Order: sequence, then C-alpha cells, then structure tokens
Amino acid sequence: MSGLPAGDVERLHAAARAIRDRTPAQAERLLGEVLARHPAHAEALRLLAILQLHTQRAPEAVATLQEAIARHPGDALLHADLGNAHSARGERDAAIAAWRRATGLDPTQPVPWFNLGRALQLEGDSHAAVAALETACALAPGLLPATILLGDALAHLGRFDEATTRYRDALRQHPASGDAWRGLSNIKTVALADADAAALATQLQRRDIADSDRVAMGHALGKLEEDRGRFPQAFAAFAAANALQQRLTPWRLPPLEAFVEQALAATATLPAPIDPTLGHEVIFIVGLPRSGSTLFEQVLAAHPQVEGASELPDLGIVIQQESVRRGVAYPQWVPQASAADWQRLGRDYLARTARWRAARPRFTDKLPDNWKHAGVLRAMLPGATVLETRRDPLETAWSCFKQQFYSQPHFANTVADIGACLRACERALDASRARDPARIHLHRYEDLLAEPEAAVRRLLADCGLGYDPACLRFHAATRSVRTASAAQVRQPLRRDTARAAAYGALLDPLRHALGLPPA
Repeated sequence: MSGLPAGDVERLHAAARAIRDRTPAQAERLLGEVLARHPAHAEALRLLAILQLHTQRAPEAVATLQEAIARHPGDALLHADLGNAHSARGERDAAIAAWRRATGLDPTQPVPWFNLGRALQLEGDSHAAVAALETACALAPGLLPATILLGDALAHLGRFDEATTRYRDALRQHPASGDAWRGLSNIKTVALADADAAALATQLQRRDIADSDRVAMGHALGKLEEDRGRFPQAFAAFAAANALQQRLTPWRLPPLEAFVEQALAATATLPAPIDPTLGHEVIFIVGLPRSGSTLFEQVLAAHPQVEGASELPDLGIVIQQESVRRGVAYPQWVPQASAADWQRLGRDYLARTARWRAARPRFTDKLPDNWKHAGVLRAMLPGATVLETRRDPLETAWSCFKQQFYSQPHFANTVADIGACLRACERALDASRARDPARIHLHRYEDLLAEPEAAVRRLLADCGLGYDPACLRFHAATRSVRTASAAQVRQPLRRDTARAAAYGALLDPLRHALGLPPA
C-alpha cells in the first residue's frame, strides 16, 4: 500500500473483502476509484487482476498483470499472480516461468513455491516438484495442501517412507484430512495399522467434516479392513463411501451409451491419412482403469527407447479445442473432418507432447479414458501404437469400486454403472481394433503374470521395439509413477493380486452387472 493516502488504502482493503465475499461490482467500483488517481499502483493493479480471474476474465488478468510488471518488474506478488492467470488459461509453460520468477524475486513466500511444485508435479517432473514443495513446507509448515502434495510427489518417486511421514504430518494438523488418508491408503504395499482403524472410526463419527473427506476416509477404511481379512466390513465401507459420492456427483449411463453409438458410427469411415507414419513416436495405453495399464507402461518405460509419460490430458484437449473451434460437439463433427484436418490435429497433439521425446524417441500416453478416442487415431495419428489392457472383468470392476477417483462424476460409484461401462469400453475397442488391426493390440494382465517374458516380447513387438531384458526388471525403474498403482509397480510381478473371490456372495450384484454367474 506504499504511497497511498489512508482513504485509498481502506478502499483497497474493502475491494479485497468484496472479492472474497463475491460482490464483484463493489470491488470493481472501489478499484476503479483508486486506479483513477493512481493508475500505476502495483497492488491496485494486482487486485484488479485477481478480480478479473474471479470473474472468468483470465485474458484481461494476464494483460493487467503484464502492464503492472512492466512498471514494477521486481514485484514478486505480481509475477506469482501472473502465474495463476496463465494457469487459468491453460498456458502451463508461461505459468511455470512466472512462478519461477516469483520465487527468485522473493524466496520467502511459500505460495509461489507451492504453485510451482504443483505445476511441476502435473508436468511429471516429480524431482523438481519435491524440491519446490519442500521449500513451501519449510516456509509454512501449516500449509496443509503443500504437505499432502509433497507426500504425493514422494510416493510417485517410490520414496514411500518419506511420503508416509508427510501424510502423517498432515493428519497431525487435520485428523480428518481425506487427502492424507487417501495418500496413505494408496501406498497399497503397506497396510494401515490397528491405530489407524481406531482413528478412522473416530473421525467418521464426526458431524463437522466435509463430505469429500468422509468419502476418502471411507475408502481408506475399506482398504484397511480388506488387509485385515474383514471382508464384510470392507465391503460396507467401500459401499458407503461410493453411495455418498454418487449422491454428491451423480454419474449417468445414457450419455455414455449415446456417445459410444455416435462415435462408432462417425468413425466407421475416415479419410486416408496424408502421412501414414504421423505419430509413430506415440504408444497409447487405453482401457478401463485398474486393468493393469500402469504395469504395462512400467514395463515399456524400462526400455531404453521409451519415456513413460503417464496419464496425459493432451489428446482430449486437442479434440475438445477442435469442438470449440467448430462449435459442434465431438464426435458429431468427425464426418466433416478432412485428411488435412486430422493431420493438423495430430501435429497439434505431437507439439503439445514434445517434451516427452526430449530424452527418448518414443513415449507412452497412458490415459485409460482415451479409449473413447481410439476410433479416430487411424486418421489423426495413424503411425501411433494403441495398446488395450484387459484384466479379469470381476477383478477390474471390483478394483474400480474400491478406488477413489479424482475425476467426478465417475462410473465407479455403482456396480451397475461399472458393468455397463466395462461392456461399452470393450465394445468400442473391439470395433476400433477390427478397423485398425495393425495398430490396435489387446494385451491381458493375466498373460503377463503367467508368462512374463513371452508377454513382454509380444508387447515390445507390437510396439515395433526390440526385446530388452531390462523390461523384465521394470520394478527397478526410478521414474515417477503418477497413479494409484505407484507402489505396486515398484515390486516384482505378483500372482496373488486377485481379491474379489474373498468377498463371496457379497459381490453377486457386481457379477450380475457383468453377466457372470453368482458365487
């Protein structure tokens, strides 16, 4: 507030309160009054940009902050908020650059370090994310999101003891932190203790906790009870958590069924690609979640020519941006797209993912939900390899039911929806594979467990890769694994991963949804 008269200082305080209280018109008026007298004042411009962000005007916020920085290049807060504005526009590289600049100008501010760490973690640079998040936690030990995200980044790097320490730190601050319990539970190779069972029971009895925390703790309790062999109690905990999540964010089957029908019809005939080799660098891994996709990616990422990029949003973003450009929802515009259109979209995807080819020539894109777009890949990225992973349907479905998914609404909250979604996914991929058998390949989790070397050789051959014995030592890889299977894929292959049979008739509704006989 330096250099402002007392009246304008109070106006800026009042504007900040108005932004907080969601009265944007009042905030705009107060900021306008101050800026009319002090058009170059850094804090007034910064608050204006924050208001613009809060009112969905990110391009204006970027322009306001850039104007302010031109006048005050050494103001760390302006650079920090510029990172926020770029992030709101999806400009990740510019956001990271702005947060880096903010941390350089004022290394004592924890929030820019947190934002930088979060962005680096999303980029897959978990080592750099850990360093940034450790700084944020050192500067602000009570910054709960930084503590939890640091635990996540450490877990993704396989540093599970350190991750556990961070999650426990978070629980000492907030015993009902669902994200901390979720992090502990996702270290699936380490069972929670009896003391954790008592703590979870105590927290779940509280009435003053957020529903999201209650869902996460319910999943953690279910995992704990399963590890103790108390299967009815585990089933009850998972069912209660999913029922609450379904009430909070209902998922509906009819839109998915309609989408699959439209997509199969729209992709039946596609123009011949201009460049049949476009996308040969890419190995897509698709299918239902919890079907072994992370394990297959870990095997491939052990190959010296392959970078494991984990779950990338880029394919869906490119298709969504084209839908916005055309003003028509996908897949309705697919029949109107020319070979040149598909080549442009394929090149857009490759440009967005170029960083994953900096060290190795090939990379994996392991977003299971990309099964919804597999039908267009023979026109958009005709040189790409598509691997569908499948696992025993009951084990896949039950594993989905037990997993808390970040993205909501989600089909995994009810057994009926899981069964229907599994059938839709397999139907769509069967049709896509029949249309493009040279590029879309089916690989089964159980085959990898039964005959690892033979399955790995076939996997590599389907990707056009030579055999490398390192792929059988996948568990020794040090890459970041940013999925719920991070702990499991750092162990040698285990043949005792099946869990559904222990639940007996409790899973008969799920068997019915999958078209399987009862127990």
